[in-house]
Amino acid sequence: MKKALLSILFIALGSISLLAQDEVRGWDQRINDAFKPISDTIMGIVFYSISLGPDVSVPFVVILLITAAIFFTFYFKFINIKGFKLAIQTVRGKYEKMDPHEALPDGPPQTVEGDVLETIKVEGKEGEISHFQALTAALSATVGLGNIAGVAIAITIGGPGATFWMIIAGLFSMATKFVECTLGVKYRDIGPDGTVYGGPMYYLSKGLKEKNMATLGKVAAVVFAIMCIGGSFGGGNMFQANQAAIQFNQMIGAEGGNAGTIFGAILAVFVALVIIGGIKRIGQVTAKVVPFMVGIYVVAALTVLFLHLPQIPQAFGLIFAGAFSPEGVTGGLIGVLIIGIQRAAFSNEAGIGSAPIAHSAVKTRYPASEGIVALLEPFVDTVIVCTMTALVIIITGAYVNVDGLSGVDLTSSAFESVIPWFPYILTFAVILFAFSTMLSWSYYGLQSWMYLFGRSKAADTTYKVIFCFFIIIGAGASLDAVIDFSDAMIFAMLVPNMIGLFFLLPEVRKELKKYLNAIRKFESKQ
Repeated sequence: MKKALLSILFIALGSISLLAQDEVRGWDQRINDAFKPISDTIMGIVFYSISLGPDVSVPFVVILLITAAIFFTFYFKFINIKGFKLAIQTVRGKYEKMDPHEALPDGPPQTVEGDVLETIKVEGKEGEISHFQALTAALSATVGLGNIAGVAIAITIGGPGATFWMIIAGLFSMATKFVECTLGVKYRDIGPDGTVYGGPMYYLSKGLKEKNMATLGKVAAVVFAIMCIGGSFGGGNMFQANQAAIQFNQMIGAEGGNAGTIFGAILAVFVALVIIGGIKRIGQVTAKVVPFMVGIYVVAALTVLFLHLPQIPQAFGLIFAGAFSPEGVTGGLIGVLIIGIQRAAFSNEAGIGSAPIAHSAVKTRYPASEGIVALLEPFVDTVIVCTMTALVIIITGAYVNVDGLSGVDLTSSAFESVIPWFPYILTFAVILFAFSTMLSWSYYGLQSWMYLFGRSKAADTTYKVIFCFFIIIGAGASLDAVIDFSDAMIFAMLVPNMIGLFFLLPEVRKELKKYLNAIRKFESKQ
């Protein structure tokens, strides 16, 4: 399959590179024009906004995400805080040797053959990747351009105070990740060859069937899978390739659609080499790429902050003052609050249902163990990376005199004012962010594709070829309407996903109790 996929990519490269620049822009525009009415309609539905006062409105999806996050936080008695230390210990492998039977307090009921009734499907450590690899695979899809560009936009619109609410929303979102990733492992399927199939598609269809809601579960699972596939081709693929190509071409001074197309083809080959190996290869690569790319960005941010140590207290003062200031921009206090919450929700994707697909492949006996690990995601993504970006922008004052800059350009300008050669680092970081995001979203889309079309080799190859082809298209064209539509599909995923989360909460509580009981018994023997 590797040779076939790479051959198709090289043929695509040769064909597309022959297109003249004007021709590329021509079909680019025609697709946009044809797709825009559909995109606008779907965007209007998914991102339907509710007015909260003069000049202040918030998409309903954001209200749903933050409301659910707050509810889950209280339902599980602040698991996002109480479980933080346990999450670190689990990632480090402290409980790897726990006996699977320890989860049952009164002795496990057994079948005639001697199997433990509640753990027949997951006895031993079925799965494909470690806790750390699952965490980095999921993080690779969320830590990206949203942390660089989205934060700059939030501060430009809402001022420094938006940072405070972004952090608060990120902390609450940790509980949502715990819930959905626990369910992802609990209801996953394990193939005869050990391949894992998991995600909302499975806990919706299987979990709701247990609750005598089989039809609702099946319909919700299919809707989720369709939305996930669409999102993987657009926001998880074309947008990433497009932004990486633009950043790279700006650095080397290249212009034109063909330069982007060639860059996209090269990127597609590297992506293909990884995704051919499945989640094991993806997990191995992201385990190295994610710490490295986050490390580069964090070191650069810490350098700026270290050189501005005296200004850090003042920056936090602006953040707190702006968070509660009734004179704040864009509708005052409510406006700043909404901007911060919206940016956090769009950045860490808690509740969307994407992360459980990656976490489902983990090697573990206890579903709740991976839910605990997953709550670290919003902390790293929003509380650490986004906050560092915000502090750099605030301390350097880049948000005050934006001079028409926004997004990545504004963030780059803030860093460049202290580190003249930072644009080169940023270009490298953006390419790594885009690359890692595409790896994870290729897996999300593939799992959804195989749920709908079967687990055959043909289905696997077909999806991967289409995915890599879209990288080339995305890098060489600006299909704004298509990408907007795919973004809408990504956030539409939360509707069926939330149905599963709320109906299956009691199952998550049971799994958490099993894991905590097992830990107590394990530690008592040490």
